Parts: sequence; structure tokens; C-alpha cells
Amino acid sequence: MVQKVLLFADIGIDDTIALIYSYLSEEIELVGVVADYGNVPRKRAVSSVHYLMKLLNFKDHIPIIGGAEVPMTAEEPQFFPEIHGEYGLGPINPGMYEGVIENFFEIIRLIECYGDNLVIVNIGRMTSLANMFILYQSLMNKVKKIYIMGGAFWVPGNVTAVSEANFHSDPIAAKIVLTYANNLSIIPLNVTDHAIVTPDMVDYIDYKGKSKLVKPLLDYYYGFYKKRNPLIKGSPVHDAITLMAPVYEDMFMFHQLPVHIVTASTGIHRGQSIADIRPYIQFEESAKKHRIAFSFDYELFFQRFMSVMTGESFERIKE
Repeated sequence: MVQKVLLFADIGIDDTIALIYSYLSEEIELVGVVADYGNVPRKRAVSSVHYLMKLLNFKDHIPIIGGAEVPMTAEEPQFFPEIHGEYGLGPINPGMYEGVIENFFEIIRLIECYGDNLVIVNIGRMTSLANMFILYQSLMNKVKKIYIMGGAFWVPGNVTAVSEANFHSDPIAAKIVLTYANNLSIIPLNVTDHAIVTPDMVDYIDYKGKSKLVKPLLDYYYGFYKKRNPLIKGSPVHDAITLMAPVYEDMFMFHQLPVHIVTASTGIHRGQSIADIRPYIQFEESAKKHRIAFSFDYELFFQRFMSVMTGESFERIKE
């Protein structure tokens, strides 16, 4: 069944790989993209999405919506050109988009149009999604499912020792989303750090020629990760595997647990995501629980990711 997806993204290289994946996949119908601050400023994020849509030649007109510009913490956001490039496209500079950016209420029209057929996937900061829950809780409850990339549950963070970037950058927004969202699945670093695309995989995707953007993007991305961790075997595509989750839930092992977000303004614990995994604890019935992916099947990820990105079948042959 084709999943109609409204994507919230803070355009970086892994967001871009997710967008390319959605373009090539026959099981995802992208109905809109909300471009937020995060890896790059909002205006550059919007510019990059417009560039990608034109370059990839998406068949239908897909609304590109300007999302949040700053977090709910009222801080100036920090950007990461050393990881993602100045526009979130590695070495590529698409130039500024000069059209309309202030069109946030387009999200309402999309939810009203697709309702319980719509899946929201948030692969960036939670600020725009949190604003939707602040303003339109009843409308948001009409959405079929929500998947978010965020958090690190009892594994190392990527901003502090315990905190992941999306939750750390706006922990208030993360807490709002987890407080009010129903049918929410969290794809944290426990999974996404291990969704590795190796240089050999990148070279083969490039050889098949479905998208010539993949190699320059992931070569740039891998350069950063290799400097930080010389032992890493490839680039973790945090956002692509999150976008795959609505289609391939069988790849993941989920646990349903209450989640607490540390909203301290400073310190190592800011943005930490905490779930009580003690097997003998009985939670109160009123405690809100969310599905957390603690592990996944890498072989299935490899087969499905490569099948879509190359147009070839990498599925196991059943005896």
C-alpha cells in the first residue's frame, strides 16, 4: 500500500538522501515538504528543497512549506556546514530561492485533504510539528501515524554524551510532540547510527545512475564521519531509514514505553530522552506510551534501500 507522506525536514545530507529515496520509491507518495531550520537556516533549507524538486523532476506539484526559523527555546540556532555543507547539499550550492516562504498554513490544507490516509514523518527539529500540536490538536489527531527521527535511549548521543541533535536543539518542542501525539513511533540513534551506507554501496548506486546526486553527497558526508571516527564503515542515513519505517515496519523491533525529555536549558542532559526499560515495572494506565525502535534488521535495510536506489532487486531468493 502506498503511503502518503508529509515530510518535515531540516535539510541536511541525510534529509536529501531521504528525499531522493522518496522520489525513487513506488511505495511512498510525497504530498508535501516542510523545510525547517536545523542543519542550515530555514531560507537555505527551502532553497535546497526547491532545487531538488526541480532537479529530480517530481511528477506532481508538491507543496514546499517554510517551517520554523528558530527553536522554542528562543535561542539562535547552530548550523553545521562542516557536516552537511552550506545548503545541506554537501559541496553543491543551489543559490537562494526567491519565491514565497511564509506559507505554513498550507499544512492545515494537506491534513484536511488527506486526513487518516496521511503519515507525517519528521526527520529534523520538532519545532514546526510542536507548533501544529499547540495550535491544532484535534486536527493533528486525524493524522494516521507519525514517525520521528530523534533521541538516544541508553546509547551515546551525537551532541552530548546522552543527547541526540533533533531533541537537543529544541527539547521543549520534543516534549510537546511526545506529550500530545498519538500513534507516534520514534526512530532513535539506537537504530539510525547503524543504518550505514558504505562507499561500495554508494559507488554501485552511482553506477546504476538513478540519481547522480547520491555519490557527491555521501562522499562529502562520509568524509566528516571518517574524520570523527576512523573505524566507521560508511555514512549513517538517519533520515532515510526513518522515512522507510512507515513502509517497512517489519525491519524494526519496537517497545512501547513512556518517554521523558530533559528540557534543561544547559548541561550534558539537555535533550536527553529517557525510557524506563526495567522489565518488572508496571506503568499506570494513564501513562502515555510511544513506540521506540531499539534495533533493526540491517540485511533487510540493505536489500530494500539498495533495491529502491538502484532499481534492481536485492531481495533474498526464497527457497
